[in-house]
Amino acid sequence: MARRAVILAGGQCKWGVREAHLVDLFQEAAKACFEDIPTLKPKDVDGLIVATSYSGRCSFQVNTAPVIAERLGLKPTSICTRCDTLCAGGSTGIILAKGLVEAGVADIVMVAGGEKLYTPQKWEVFYSELASVDHDWDGAQGMGLPPPFFALTAKEHMKYYGTKKEDLAMVSVTNYNYAVDNPVAQMQKALTLEEAMNAPEVVPPLTLYDCCPITDGAAACIITTDEIAKKFTDRPLVYIRGTAQVCLNSVTANFPGEHLADWKHLRIAAEKAYKSAKVAPSDIKVAQTHDCFSISEIIEVEELGFCKKGEGGAFCSSGQIKIGGKVPINTDGGLLACGHPFGATGIRQAIEIMKQLQGRARHQVKDADIGLTHNLSGANAEHTIIIYGREPVK
Repeated sequence: MARRAVILAGGQCKWGVREAHLVDLFQEAAKACFEDIPTLKPKDVDGLIVATSYSGRCSFQVNTAPVIAERLGLKPTSICTRCDTLCAGGSTGIILAKGLVEAGVADIVMVAGGEKLYTPQKWEVFYSELASVDHDWDGAQGMGLPPPFFALTAKEHMKYYGTKKEDLAMVSVTNYNYAVDNPVAQMQKALTLEEAMNAPEVVPPLTLYDCCPITDGAAACIITTDEIAKKFTDRPLVYIRGTAQVCLNSVTANFPGEHLADWKHLRIAAEKAYKSAKVAPSDIKVAQTHDCFSISEIIEVEELGFCKKGEGGAFCSSGQIKIGGKVPINTDGGLLACGHPFGATGIRQAIEIMKQLQGRARHQVKDADIGLTHNLSGANAEHTIIIYGREPVK
């Protein structure tokens, strides 16, 4: 019988500004993960993939995986490695774990991701982020700092498609209000449209609430096969139905679209992911998209096929991303409200989709049986998609 990968359990620590070491954050996340599946013990886990990008610079720890394994009480015998694809690190780790368990190389793999990004000198955080892109080219021009790049993207979308500042603000309002009762989110405050519209500008047209915060945090999940999972739980199984990862450029001068609001690489990733999962955009009942900035979510709903190109602003501001709308999105608060500790984000997204498909989410979507997660990385250089389902691909 073919081995089919599922996500068995997951947990995260409190995200935000933390007076804690990176290792502490991983320990808290792993503890929450094991508490989510009490029948599974550290001794049962034979593989570990650690997703982190800034451990060396901010925490002075490289070769992270063996350190994290020992601190979590794990003794990997199949895989023990670090994965660095920045914002998509967690999702990349899940894709790799899927391949390992389905190939029979591993049986039970923990994918854990996290970052300690806050430093005593705040300027250092932003200086470090210049390493997220090609340091010689875009970094030297300041393009490694996300707000200017995504402000340019927003202006392009406004120019070509008539998107309004109110459309951006409604994304932030929706996602913040999802996170009000999320105890592990960084931002747990209700947000009104008036507050979002009148917030201080960061880089026009983006205001404070259009930008995700700098975040300390970690998350962990367990990937195994469906047959092994049945030994540990009687919850509905959540299969990893299909995946895709597309990277067509690094330097922004080689951006693959006709303009910055034309995300050709995401369209290709979406097509590949839907094909591998044997689903269509209309089959997605709930999604987690990479809302590092409000404009990102607007473009993502277009390129993922949830609405027509150019209609993302109206789609989001008309309530289609809310529960009861066409595709509820970022139902735990997304990056805008939960925060974004790079390597952990894809895992947080996976946990929310897992809970949605099992019927135990905080903001439950009715009859959710197929869900999607999406990450972009760097200066919009790489797109990663995972599609989950209550049933395996047949």
